[in-house]
Amino acid sequence: MKRIVADPTRCLACRGCEIACALAHAGTEDLVVAIYERAAMPRIYIESAGKLAVPLGCRHCDDAPCVTVCPTGAVSRRSDLEPVLVDQGKCIGCAFCVEACPFGVIRVVPRGPSESGKAVIKCDLCVDRQAKGLEPACVEACPVDALALEDDDRGAQKARARAAARAAALATDGKD
Repeated sequence: MKRIVADPTRCLACRGCEIACALAHAGTEDLVVAIYERAAMPRIYIESAGKLAVPLGCRHCDDAPCVTVCPTGAVSRRSDLEPVLVDQGKCIGCAFCVEACPFGVIRVVPRGPSESGKAVIKCDLCVDRQAKGLEPACVEACPVDALALEDDDRGAQKARARAAARAAALATDGKD
């Protein structure tokens, strides 16, 4: 399965990924229309962690607790190789998935202007864009390539390499 992998050492916290995500899910490139008419919301979030800016999005967990706790089946996945998706028509806005998510990346939001109540939103890996051969909007928008759509194994390999490089740099800092 592919996931969006973030490299917080590269992220500038420009929030371009958040804007691109919101626009992609609003179905428009017009920011004013997206925000005021379609109440666009991003599904990726930039959080501070000390001196780093960390892009956070759904990890599409293998054993996704959000899927397990959803009482209506609104949060589901068809197979282990596909992303966890939300069916807005089935979502009752109970927020069980929000509580179950270990990464805090599922949000309860008001439904669209023509609907009442609330529903949840989360990263869907831009499945509609990928079906057209495009990258997820956040990945495409990142000016410093801090985000990448990669296979699980490749993302883990890159994270281990970054951690090893940091450990090596720390070990050699005081030995000059």
